[in-house]
Amino acid sequence: MPGTRKLGRTSDHRLAMLRAMVTFLFENGKIETTVTRAKEVQPLAEKMITMAKTNTLANKRNVMAFVTKEGVAKKLFDEIAPAYEGVNGGYTRIIKKGPRRGDAAEMCIIELVIKQEKTDKEEKGKSKK
Repeated sequence: MPGTRKLGRTSDHRLAMLRAMVTFLFENGKIETTVTRAKEVQPLAEKMITMAKTNTLANKRNVMAFVTKEGVAKKLFDEIAPAYEGVNGGYTRIIKKGPRRGDAAEMCIIELVIKQEKTDKEEKGKSKK
């Protein structure tokens, strides 16, 4: 079980919520949520990406047991994990937005970090000229 935060839910409800949030994160690339939920989702998402980097049957079964949509699991193995080849961790980032209007809960955006290889090469080329 991830972390020690209970998030005001029973164990089954909390696990279902976290599974859904990880699935939506991989599906959309980013989600807006509270800071405490994002801090619980981040290690789960990073573990799924690390698992998907080695494309074995056991890892596919473990990912499929956690991610709630089959298409998202396929996207994770085919698109997301290969983008992080050679990177050890740091696949997600949390950006704080400020308080929510209704209850003043601290809101944030958790998103997948996209590699910027092309832009880094272009910047090096521009600085040399």
